[in-house]
Amino acid sequence: MTTTPTVAVIGLGAMGLPMATRLAGAMTVHGCDIAAERRDLAAQAGVVTFEGSAEAVAGADGVLLVVRDGAQLQNVLFGEQGIVDSLAPGTVIILTSTVGVDTVTTTATELAPRGVLLVDAPLSGGPVRAGEGDLLIVVGGTPEAREAADPILRRLASTLSVIGDRPGDGQAFKTVNQLLCGVHIAAAAEALALADSLGLDPEATLETLGAGAAGSFMLNNRGPRMLQAYEEDGAEVLSRLDIFVKDMGIVTSASRSVGLPTPLAAAAEQLYLLGSGQGLGAADDSAVIRVVAPQKADTDQS
Repeated sequence: MTTTPTVAVIGLGAMGLPMATRLAGAMTVHGCDIAAERRDLAAQAGVVTFEGSAEAVAGADGVLLVVRDGAQLQNVLFGEQGIVDSLAPGTVIILTSTVGVDTVTTTATELAPRGVLLVDAPLSGGPVRAGEGDLLIVVGGTPEAREAADPILRRLASTLSVIGDRPGDGQAFKTVNQLLCGVHIAAAAEALALADSLGLDPEATLETLGAGAAGSFMLNNRGPRMLQAYEEDGAEVLSRLDIFVKDMGIVTSASRSVGLPTPLAAAAEQLYLLGSGQGLGAADDSAVIRVVAPQKADTDQS
């Protein structure tokens, strides 16, 4: 890694754009996204933008991949317009997405003969914290790969935890993390739907729950958006519901692979699948409350 590294960010969506913007304050950043409006926003923040990902990664010391799932990862790397042939030996790929352990270990094996390093670095924190360099990032990768990625990761993270020496260790940790997040969101939806059905004031209930033992980050974070879910435009989309369809699928697949029962995760997965089937996949994940209770309760007893 050079003193002032050049970093390519592939995927300028809700998380990729603020991360690219954050990095552009200290490094040379190339950005690529299929959406022209996202490239325009990145350019306004000092990112050098490209329409093609292969062009974006040329000459980069590090590549930050912000993809939706394993299929996108394979396509970005090895597809018809893939970047792998444009990467010099010693380039480090930093994968921030949740794609599962097997996908990452397979990808690392495919990259190794080319001399391309892979750091498995799933993250948590949301778009606002991404732009502030306040993310939690858990890292799996060889010491060589971690050293190469360190300046990039430290610019993005306020908490950087090395979870293991293998690509895939970060995914294993994120799988556990997403089990809790997915179940907590589903439980918050059930609780607030029940409060509404019992005639309680939603805002007062949410505030009081958050101050007590029943409070949680997901309740406090998603709760206000759940109260907006029944409005005509719904809540602002900060994390799509179909992301948890993917993530809870990773959780339940991982648990089956080791013979471990995870009944709460399986129940939560079904709620997200139902939501996606009802057309809520592109809505904020707080819209899962509409799966539990399709309409607000009519508690007017007059």
